[in-house]
Amino acid sequence: MKKLNYCVYVLYSLKDNNFYIGYTTNLHEKLTSHISGNSQATEFRRPFTLIFCEYYLSKHDATRREKYFKKTVGKRTLKLMLKESLIEMSKQDWAAINKII
Repeated sequence: MKKLNYCVYVLYSLKDNNFYIGYTTNLHEKLTSHISGNSQATEFRRPFTLIFCEYYLSKHDATRREKYFKKTVGKRTLKLMLKESLIEMSKQDWAAINKII
């Protein structure tokens, strides 16, 4: 059986409450880069949490899915798919805010 090498991932920024969508062949390495601030695309939007990922056999399928998620309709789809997770994230945000106040 062939290995699923291509991962489409969605990070959720706890700073601006928006998604960052990308694809990679090494999710661990990519997450480390984003979380540590070594990625210019995300360094000012930290902290992040990995909220979703899908693996593909084909690079073409992965990049097509990444492009879809980056479009308005794809972001709407993500919000519907991840509704409960996003609600949980907002509850955690409010809990953190209440600790500060």
